Amino acid sequence: MTRTVYDAAVIGAGPAGLTVAVALASNGCRTVIAGPPFNPDPAYPDTRTTALLQGSVQLLKNIGVWDLCRPHAAPLEVIRIIDDTRRLLRAPEVAFDSAEIGGEPFGYNIPNTALVTALRTRADTMNELEFIETAAANQIMPEDEGVQVTLKEGRDFTARLVAGADGRNSSCRKAAGVKTSAWKYEQMALACNFGHSEPHGNASNEFHRPTGPFTTVPLPGRNSSLVWVETPDEAKRLLALTDTEIAQEIEHRLQGCLGTVSNVGPRAAFPLSGMKVDKFAAKRIALVGDAAHVIPPIGAQGLNLGFRDAAALAECAGAELAKGGDPGSKATMQAYNRARRSDVASRTLAVDLLNRSLMSGFLPIQAARGIGLHLLSGVGPLRRLFMREGLAPKTGLPKLMQPEKTSATTSRTL
Repeated sequence: MTRTVYDAAVIGAGPAGLTVAVALASNGCRTVIAGPPFNPDPAYPDTRTTALLQGSVQLLKNIGVWDLCRPHAAPLEVIRIIDDTRRLLRAPEVAFDSAEIGGEPFGYNIPNTALVTALRTRADTMNELEFIETAAANQIMPEDEGVQVTLKEGRDFTARLVAGADGRNSSCRKAAGVKTSAWKYEQMALACNFGHSEPHGNASNEFHRPTGPFTTVPLPGRNSSLVWVETPDEAKRLLALTDTEIAQEIEHRLQGCLGTVSNVGPRAAFPLSGMKVDKFAAKRIALVGDAAHVIPPIGAQGLNLGFRDAAALAECAGAELAKGGDPGSKATMQAYNRARRSDVASRTLAVDLLNRSLMSGFLPIQAARGIGLHLLSGVGPLRRLFMREGLAPKTGLPKLMQPEKTSATTSRTL
């Protein structure tokens, strides 16, 4: 039996995997994505949300997904940082307002279920993209001319390029021989959605506490999502509370800024950890999303990094294919490694340092953090520079994340 040969295969069908699959197909790659079926269980709804920054929103626009997302998303126009450490060296409240840099929102917050639904809907319309439902990829074997993939159900195929979007325990990463460094934090993050009596004003509130950040992000209407970082013991206690009790705890931590809290949705908690890789691509396998980097849920960096992975890989593979080359060649692997190295390293370091600075009792570290926030609060040009470069950068982004789509799109039929 002859194996089907694709330009690219994506292993994993979460938000990062679906995005890289649609982006690759948009850039002319005949693509297959293999992952589990998407069947949300009403009894166990996924209440996680993602704050998509401007570049990620632009990527979704350029690949034809954003119009499907927009009705479910709330704009993020203001980001407040409140020092709730109760320490001697406390910083002032800092508000980053997108009106200071042109008025366009920093991004949009969207439920993960709505995001995945939109991506799946778009994928189903693309002639260049095939979706294979599978429990797992049993074998991923890099060879000179391509990567042989065998799924658990017995189906197999060959791809000249494989995008590994199969999570932090990635089989693709192991097949590529990529080494990792991992670490843990003595923290857990509790996530849920809730309603409130006062409007959020399209603002995110990030309370910096000694155990980690307590962050609310706007959702449509008078609803917000919450990521609450605590010690493992406290997180377990919070999970065991009734809906009324957890609402009271959230309302107390918010110090009245959203009024009365109600309708707290299902809660989930997960331990915080970090992971980095020694390279992002090898042996015709490129890593994206959690297969390539894991960081704490601070500053909306996690999935936004994964979206930049997706856009960069589509650009590298599409450029090679456009000139008649091999999308999984060494040149593509090298280009992708160069494209992602500094971005991922700098964001990982920044998030790690911020998280550790909150937990640290070392006075010089507390002082440095406080001075930095004082400067951002009081020095307008510095604050606006931080917003442009840190929250809404427009330079150095892959072409698919820029306002005008400049990469060529080729239509193929499977």
